[in-house]
Amino acid sequence: MRTARGAWAEREGWWVRREAADGGVSWGEIAPVPGFGDWNLAKCGAVLERLGEEPLEADVDELVRAGGPVGFGFGAARWDWRSSLARGPDYLPVAGLLPAGRRAFEVVESRLEIGFRTFKWKVGVEDTRDEIAMMDDLLARLPEGARLRLDANGGWDRRTAERWLDASAERPQIEYIEQPTPSTNRDLLLGLAGDYPVTLALDESVVDRTDFEWWRDQGWPGVFVIKPVLWGDPADMVDSLTGSKADVVISSGLETVVGARLVLALAFTLGATGRALGVGVWPLFQEGKFDGPPAMPFVRRSEVESLGGKAVEPVTGGEQ
Repeated sequence: MRTARGAWAEREGWWVRREAADGGVSWGEIAPVPGFGDWNLAKCGAVLERLGEEPLEADVDELVRAGGPVGFGFGAARWDWRSSLARGPDYLPVAGLLPAGRRAFEVVESRLEIGFRTFKWKVGVEDTRDEIAMMDDLLARLPEGARLRLDANGGWDRRTAERWLDASAERPQIEYIEQPTPSTNRDLLLGLAGDYPVTLALDESVVDRTDFEWWRDQGWPGVFVIKPVLWGDPADMVDSLTGSKADVVISSGLETVVGARLVLALAFTLGATGRALGVGVWPLFQEGKFDGPPAMPFVRRSEVESLGGKAVEPVTGGEQ
């Protein structure tokens, strides 16, 4: 995958397997995303090394409270996702991910054919003038009512962001621009959100509960793109977002099927938000058994219940 941060070819992380006293087995996934927060592979690995082979429940409690990908992995392994999922809607809409550059033209045609009407396109990868021209070509291919999200992954400076915002202001098919400038410059993001009519979305800027509460308290007028695999304990995320009135899009962190089941269960727990989920990313992996559900314009609750299965067999001997 090409983004403004460069090419990303491998997904690395850990699965967490929890065996309860009654013999029941549950799963979590620890999957840090480069450039999002201060949890990286080295930090997660060091925490797991210190944990040892047979951690006590008190040790796990401490890790869950620490948040981040490790908090998500261990918190998810003991979260009662099935009960939460059962209270959700029957289905939720999904946005389809488009690759950077001209490859998007090929992919958008195939996804329009199967019913997608919301798309997310990676930008900030090629020359700005070329990409704006490509955006117009892409918008011309979309039917009435279709929407396009632009994801810059924090790759623009102020001047480039303003060029895109000027262009997007005249194109009502643009649903929002995601993370136009780096997460380190909060004042710039707030200024751009106030100066332009185009809706902006935070992604790298809102990794966990602390980030979310800061931006909420600042009165952020746009969208919060939340990656559950980075937030921490799923139960904490549900508590924080339920009733918050924030404009939230639940998004994939390019996790395997183990994490995908938990991310989607959280989305159904939180319910419909009026915006498509940012989970139309699979297939991703060379071995299809590691993928979440195939990218379709809707994901059904029944699909989430059936995820998990055979992906873990080579590691665990078949126990699910």
